[in-house]
Amino acid sequence: MRILLVENNKQTASPVRNDLRDSGHEVTVAASGADALYLAAGQEWELLIIDRTALELDALGVVRTLRSGGVVTPMLLLNRAADDAGAGLEAGADDCLEPGFTATELATRVAALGRRPRRAQAETLLRVADVEIDVLTRSVRRGGRSLELQPREFRLLEYLVRNAGTVLGRATLLEKVWDCHFDPRTNVVESHISRLRAKIDRGFAVPLIHTVRGSGYCLRAPD
Repeated sequence: MRILLVENNKQTASPVRNDLRDSGHEVTVAASGADALYLAAGQEWELLIIDRTALELDALGVVRTLRSGGVVTPMLLLNRAADDAGAGLEAGADDCLEPGFTATELATRVAALGRRPRRAQAETLLRVADVEIDVLTRSVRRGGRSLELQPREFRLLEYLVRNAGTVLGRATLLEKVWDCHFDPRTNVVESHISRLRAKIDRGFAVPLIHTVRGSGYCLRAPD
């Protein structure tokens, strides 16, 4: 298996890496969260092993970021004694190992994860017309120009792009973008659509975000 081991402590990484290689696996070590995100998103891996004992590594943050960005590779967390295994699973990990595990136990867990059916791969790079969204890096470009969006604006644009060509009502946007299951009678949707239009459409010849009177909003490519 091709395994990415996320560990910034060489003394800890070496035994785990050696045990995995002795079991016949190909292992690459990422020594920081930034390296882990870059390598995990840019290459094909069969398993990610992330060490929560690394003091300067936000292991759960790495898991959440990769999962939210559409990375579906199985993930195994190496826990500290005080770590809550449930928190790791909730963040998106597939399994956790407690401190003091043996090489045999590590090999068994790795083999089990390798046999699991793969999750459906989510798209991480979305395009409509000349708009491009990288869900993992949270970056947006239109016509080759980089655009700066606030987190909620990005989430709104992502939802519009994933549903391009569909008219989305105010209630749907409130639920899917703001996690609001009732209508608070505010203009939050309208104000965010207005700000998003100013960034996505202003300065471009063809608008992409359209208002469908009495129904909602739609992002669509020009005919």
